[in-house]
Amino acid sequence: MAQMTMIQAITDAMRNELKKNEDVLIFGEDVGQNGGVFRATEGLQKEFGEDRVFDTPLAESGIGGLAIGLGITGFRPVMEIQFFGFLFEVMDSVAGQMSRWRYRSGGTQTTPITVRSPFGGGVKTPEMHADSLEGLMAQTPGLKVVIPSTPYDAKGLLIASIRDNDPVVFLEHMKLYRSFRAEVPEEEYTIELGKADIKREGKDVTIITYGAMVHASLKAAEELEKDGVDVEVIDLMTVSPLDIDTIIASVEKTNRAIVVQEAQKQAGIAANVVAEITERAILSLEAPVLRVTAPDTVYPFAAMEDSWLPDHKDIVDAVNKVVNF
Repeated sequence: MAQMTMIQAITDAMRNELKKNEDVLIFGEDVGQNGGVFRATEGLQKEFGEDRVFDTPLAESGIGGLAIGLGITGFRPVMEIQFFGFLFEVMDSVAGQMSRWRYRSGGTQTTPITVRSPFGGGVKTPEMHADSLEGLMAQTPGLKVVIPSTPYDAKGLLIASIRDNDPVVFLEHMKLYRSFRAEVPEEEYTIELGKADIKREGKDVTIITYGAMVHASLKAAEELEKDGVDVEVIDLMTVSPLDIDTIIASVEKTNRAIVVQEAQKQAGIAANVVAEITERAILSLEAPVLRVTAPDTVYPFAAMEDSWLPDHKDIVDAVNKVVNF
C-alpha cells in the first residue's frame, strides 16, 4: 500500500476512473493545467488530454448545466464546484434538475454526475468558502451526499460515486486534504455508498459524526477513556441516505448518543439523526440525545473561526452530560 494524503487519494481515484472509462469527464474552474485550487486534478489534463479534463468559465450555473447535458447523453461527468459556498450559483441544476431527472423521465434516463467540492472550516478561508451546506443537499430527494474523513475512505467512496448511476454530491473537507497520511491501496476498490463505518467500538455512549469532526470525536474518545468512559464513534461517510441500521444498533448497545457536526445546529444533518433515533430507539435511551454543533450564526470571519467551530472539548462536555444524566 502507498502512504497518501486525502488529496492524493482523491486524485488517484479520478485517475483510475479516467483510465477505466472513456465516458468519465472532469471539468470545473481551473481544474485543467492548474490542477484546481488544491491541486486535486494536478497532472490529469496532461495525462488524459484537454477533451477529458478541462477548464470552464467562472460560472457555476454553466458547469451544472453542462454536467446535466453530458449526463443524460451517456457520459459520467465529474464537475467541481471550486468551493461549496458557491453552491447557490448552481442550486437549480443540482437540486432542481439532476436530482429529479430519473423520476422526470420515468426511469428511462439517469444523471450519473459526481459533484465534487471542498468545504469546511479551520483553514482561515475568505467568506463563502468554508460553509457546511451538506444539510441543503441531504434534504433534497434524489441526491446522495458523501463526506469522507480519511484518505482510504476518500478513494473508495469517490470511485463508487463516479460509478453510481445517480447524482452524488461528494464533499471534501479542506482541513483534511493534507493534514495526515494513511495507507491507501494503489489498486482500485470501492466503498459502498449509504453505509457508515464504526471507527471506534465502545459500550457507554455513541458519537455519530462525519467529516473533520470524526477526528475531533476520536480525540475526545481517547480523553474520555482515561476517565473510564468507553465511547463508540460512528463515521456516517454518507449523510444521505443515512445508514439507520448501524446507528440504531449502536444506540441500542450503548443506550446514549450524541451527534457531532461542524455545521450550525439548525443546519447539517444532526437534527435528522436525532429524530431517527427517537423514533426508532427511544425505549433504549437512558439520556436525551445531545448535539455538538457550531452556533446558529452566519459563518464568522477568520479571526473568530477557532472560537466558533466545535472541538473535542465540546464533545467531551456533551458526553459527560449524557453519561451523568
